[in-house]
Amino acid sequence: MKILFLLLLAMMPLSQLSRAGEKLPQSLTFIGKSKFEAINKKAIAQNWRKLPIGDRMAKIALELRGIPYKGYTLEIHDHIESPSVNFKGLDCWTFFEVTMGMARMYETKKSGFTSSDLLAQIEHTRYRNGVCNGHYMDRIHFLAEWYKDNDKRKTIDDITRKFPTVVMNNKCNEMSKLWRHYRYLKMNPSLRPLMAQSEREMTAMTVRMVPKNQVAGIEKYLRNGDIIGIARHKDGSYCSHVGIIIKDSQGQSRFMHASSTYKKVVIDKTISGYLNSFSKHAGILIARPR
Repeated sequence: MKILFLLLLAMMPLSQLSRAGEKLPQSLTFIGKSKFEAINKKAIAQNWRKLPIGDRMAKIALELRGIPYKGYTLEIHDHIESPSVNFKGLDCWTFFEVTMGMARMYETKKSGFTSSDLLAQIEHTRYRNGVCNGHYMDRIHFLAEWYKDNDKRKTIDDITRKFPTVVMNNKCNEMSKLWRHYRYLKMNPSLRPLMAQSEREMTAMTVRMVPKNQVAGIEKYLRNGDIIGIARHKDGSYCSHVGIIIKDSQGQSRFMHASSTYKKVVIDKTISGYLNSFSKHAGILIARPR
């Protein structure tokens, strides 16, 4: 596999490999460039850079509203892992990730931004220690670990424990159990025991959540762009869904997410109202972008 990987890299034009983390050509890794460019044009014209990062995320998220929901958009190759973006289809993870990545990208004062600028931001948050070496296990696959890794590197502040919390007792085993749904795991049997080991390490983590019955009382403290992990009752993973907070004109904390129910990116109910609509939801984890 290593030889195949090196041969593929050697065959790629240098223009398609402008960063170390970009292991595949952008024809595979960056879909929907016209949407990206339209948002950039508006962001530069309206100087979104001057906004706090959470408000900047809200502006970007509204531009993504209505994009179709599409699952498994990160499974883009049989063997090689690479940062990627798809503006033609988002799932819950890629919605918040792209929103935050673009907001971070706009921190730099530039007259224009490229796809590689955004892919660099995606690499920084999606992969352990911010580095993609082309291996599937470089990627952070569970949201609870994403909070821990990105909090450690000061990309976000995990503010969950600022509120009333309880310890979650979930067992992580979803990906090793459902490996047939994941292209890399299906095509590379050697990855499955590595994933199982990663899940055992995840299960050993102490993860705290704000329980569902406490969420209505803390909504007033939430801000635009806060990243909300939806904690689950059952085993599989600590979190089953994720989105961001959008403050509406009445100051309510609405949940914005790529919804498999609505089949698109939507602004939903208040976060407490959303939680109470589903018995499977146990509570929330809260990250504030830095």
